[in-house]
Amino acid sequence: MTDDFAPEGPLAKAIPGFKPRAAQQEMAQAVSRAIRRKEELVVEAGTGTGKTYAYLVPALRAGTKVIISTGSKALQDQLYSRDLPTVTTAIAYSGKVAILKGRSNYLCLERLEQQSMTGGELAGQMLTEMVSLHGWSHQTLDGDISNCSEVPEDSMVWPLVTSTNDNCLGSDCPQYKDCFVVKARRRAMDADLVVVNHHLFLADLVVKETGFGELIPDAQVMIFDEAHQLPDIASQYFGQQLSSRQLMDLAKDITIAYRTEVRDMAQLQKSADRLSQSAQDFRLALGDPGFRGNLRDVLEQQPVQRALVLLDDALELCYDVIKMSLGRSALLDAAFERATLYRNRLKRLRDVSVPGYSYWYECSARHFVLALTPLTVADKFLEVMKEKPGAWIFTSATLAVNDDVSHFTSRLGLDEAKSLLLPSPFDFQHQALLCVPRYLPSPNQPGGARQLARMLRPVIEANRGRCFFLCTSHAMMRELAEEFRATMTLPVLVQGETSKSRLLAEFIAAGDALLVATGSFWEGVDVRGDALSCVIIDKLPFTAPDDPLLKARIDDCRLRGGDPFNDVQLPEAVITLKQGVGRLIRDTSDRGVVIICDNRLVMRPYGGVFLNSLPPAPRTRDLQQAIRFLKQAP
Repeated sequence: MTDDFAPEGPLAKAIPGFKPRAAQQEMAQAVSRAIRRKEELVVEAGTGTGKTYAYLVPALRAGTKVIISTGSKALQDQLYSRDLPTVTTAIAYSGKVAILKGRSNYLCLERLEQQSMTGGELAGQMLTEMVSLHGWSHQTLDGDISNCSEVPEDSMVWPLVTSTNDNCLGSDCPQYKDCFVVKARRRAMDADLVVVNHHLFLADLVVKETGFGELIPDAQVMIFDEAHQLPDIASQYFGQQLSSRQLMDLAKDITIAYRTEVRDMAQLQKSADRLSQSAQDFRLALGDPGFRGNLRDVLEQQPVQRALVLLDDALELCYDVIKMSLGRSALLDAAFERATLYRNRLKRLRDVSVPGYSYWYECSARHFVLALTPLTVADKFLEVMKEKPGAWIFTSATLAVNDDVSHFTSRLGLDEAKSLLLPSPFDFQHQALLCVPRYLPSPNQPGGARQLARMLRPVIEANRGRCFFLCTSHAMMRELAEEFRATMTLPVLVQGETSKSRLLAEFIAAGDALLVATGSFWEGVDVRGDALSCVIIDKLPFTAPDDPLLKARIDDCRLRGGDPFNDVQLPEAVITLKQGVGRLIRDTSDRGVVIICDNRLVMRPYGGVFLNSLPPAPRTRDLQQAIRFLKQAP
């Protein structure tokens, strides 16, 4: 199999510019061995190792059923549309490959028809988009909504015409034989290799879906790319959540059933209105938006308690009213199951006395989520692995802290996993410079964002933009963006003002822009060449100390006799920082500066753990030296 990666091998012959890389060959051999021996393998492969090909070739050569799971739908699409065809062609692979996403990524023909029948309620733009969707529904072969160019990806119309695990009618659906999800699942069942994403993989393990059974077929080889995201995603799925969106969708479906199928039951409309109103009232009782808080604490407040009782009453009314019409409408029958499920979930969430879980809530301007999350998923994940014997392979550019992957393996219970650390082949000594500036404003001081913006503006202007400013909070992002827009003529793009893909396209097209962003731009963003040559990070990305999930994990760690800072907070901040820094050097010809605006890197003993985990670039504390480096010709 190493012949595939040889200088005269099939990859070199089929792929322009392909060069053999020792680290890539080493990883491919390790993956091949793990598949043969049905072992667990954890591989940190630095950027530029070529890890995608290093696991794809042995997976395709395995001669057995393979599931590849990615951290995001964007990578899933890239893997399926770009990398897989390249490798399958190169090695003359004759098996079948398929892609499978969660059901909310496919157009639901039944919900599209229901929306058309209720009609009259959609205004202007949404009505236009609904007409476009009707046309597209007759042309599309797979119903994958990411392929519909006529309707924006963030359109409000999508939730109305896609289904979820909760509201899907399963085999009772009148459109079952034409269902895009059913077709996608059949293709996955027939395929030798299936590309999924972590959310779908875990949802599928936890939710035994009515009418469909499990979506993802059994396989003998499981490969997880961007595996560093797995423990947190697993925590979501092994816990429980109830959101206002779920409740509003339930109210909407009850209304649709009343208007189209059960017109003699006016009580349905009343119960739907009451549920919708109670959900909105409960959202208001929770207080300010943009906040994640402790559910145990907030449920002790009288106004919240009252609003919760009214919400439970509204759910009970829906349950009682629908019960009288069971058997008259498939949509109502499914709504009855959801009302039952949500009542049980609400009851579980109200019982905040169960140990081993973090209870938390989150609210935006119009919506809320109530959740309980297990503090450890190691036992449950291990159980899953035992039920699906085979090879389990986990890889990412960021799994190790101080050259040790035990933080990752302990969170998933991978005690028997073999590990392999492959450094990036890039020449960081010449391609990059790390700067921790002197005279930084102290964190969280009033006017700190303005001071930071003034301090860094000369660097950004000297580099003619081409810069990501990655922030650890939305507040910092907004303040910095405001200051930069008031003082610079360069284009300043801000996360949240349009979709992520559009922002990236605008950033690259501008050629001299500054992108100020948080969360979602720290990882999964690949900008190569001159378009991005400076990455600035406002401070070390420790999770906010008031985060209820973090607080619960700290308490749990203390109870187990551990050190919360070294065992929980530090490793997660290191991995996040590695992701952010990894945005800069994406290719052998890339060059640039990373600026981290946090004195703790050089003033605190734990700063060494961060520095030892970052690529080995030269370091400076002088911003003028950073400017000189940026101005040098490569």
